Amino acid sequence: MGAGNESKYQYLAGICVNIITISYGGFTGWPSASFYELQSHNSPLESGPMSNADIGWVGAMICVGGTLGTMFFSWFADRFGRKKCLLLVALPSLLGWWIIPYATTPTHLCIARVLGGMSGGGIFVVNPIYTTELAQDHIRGILGTMLMLAFNFGILSAFVLGHFLSYGTVAWIMSLLTIAFLFCFPFLPETPQHLMSNNKVKKAEKSLKYYRNIRALSHEWPANFKAELDKLKGENKKEDEEDSNAITWQDLNDPIACKAFIIGIGIINLMQFSGCFAMLNYTANIFKESGSDLSPTISAIVVGFIQLVGSYVSALLVERAGRKLLLLISTVGIAMGHTIFGTYTYLNLLGYDVQNFTWVPVASFSVTIFIASWGLMGLPYLVISEIMPPKLRSLGVMICMITMWLTGILMLKYLPVMVEVMGMHGMVFTFAGICSVGVIFLAIFVPETKGESIDEILASL
Repeated sequence: MGAGNESKYQYLAGICVNIITISYGGFTGWPSASFYELQSHNSPLESGPMSNADIGWVGAMICVGGTLGTMFFSWFADRFGRKKCLLLVALPSLLGWWIIPYATTPTHLCIARVLGGMSGGGIFVVNPIYTTELAQDHIRGILGTMLMLAFNFGILSAFVLGHFLSYGTVAWIMSLLTIAFLFCFPFLPETPQHLMSNNKVKKAEKSLKYYRNIRALSHEWPANFKAELDKLKGENKKEDEEDSNAITWQDLNDPIACKAFIIGIGIINLMQFSGCFAMLNYTANIFKESGSDLSPTISAIVVGFIQLVGSYVSALLVERAGRKLLLLISTVGIAMGHTIFGTYTYLNLLGYDVQNFTWVPVASFSVTIFIASWGLMGLPYLVISEIMPPKLRSLGVMICMITMWLTGILMLKYLPVMVEVMGMHGMVFTFAGICSVGVIFLAIFVPETKGESIDEILASL
């Protein structure tokens, strides 16, 4: 049996589970496409044009929802399974999209963003665990990068639709993706690892056979499949003997676990304080402030397309170049891109003639997002799910994701304030400095996980 044939249902699972990720990407890109309209004199809200304070709150609410969703769906995934959890994630996604067309005040939009953020919290905490648990080592990285590929496609879709259609129409269209997910995903089985950890041995065996495309009788099973199944059974037996479902202080105080937590939280903070995620939510506004002569919404579409291409490059390179190298290259690239962007805006502020260089903001920010999509904006989710000990994986991913959402609240709420107080140049120079320090952290602490089994990764910590 060919490797591609053996893996086809793993790819199918990766595609199906990420249909709803596209919808969540729309939630992230929607503000950039809509804030310009909502702040204009022709604002569709009955309360009138939104203020900068309103924009900050609506922008930040997605992270409030993300924090709540991360905590709830992490618990739900462990208690009831990854599959049921991901299906439940569709509920706040649909409600969030369906509130937007009927919104008459910024408060209504805040509620919609909280619900959308809850779905994102579930997606970003459970999707990497789901794909890590069902994937073989040689395609685990590709399936992991599908998350950001789908997410970025959703952002671009919101940018494009928002340019041509009203923000209410965009919400109806994007909600159709969540409905499509509910039609596709229920037919896939729960992950073998979760089933085995709950002593559902026959179901775990059936699930593993499905994801490895094994249709033969037990005496005809390939040797590598039997070895994988025996390993799953052995891990489950060991967990039973140790009463492994109960996480103890000894588990948390283990040096490997401690290092995994430090690396995970460090990568997440670097990703957030690089400024890329926050700036994406305000792409159109940023180009308006920077002095670019391109239409803000067209600039956002350009950036969204380049980001999508960057995440596709990541999918191609992740099993070739490795996670660590891509993280290092992307972080250096972000620092350089921010520096160029900041230099342009500072010279423009000082009154220098930059008329011949009005393409610089779009070009530098596009390159920054392109390089960020290779590594720092996508790979942390994969790396965190890989380096966490299996027993602590759900808890570890949950803590890292809560950190991401809480820092996201600060970044989205106060990014407009940073621009006002520090100037656009001061803000991006600060982000560039943080990335420079981050390169040192990545080089010293983060292990390479490409092609390694989970046991080998833990041994390298």
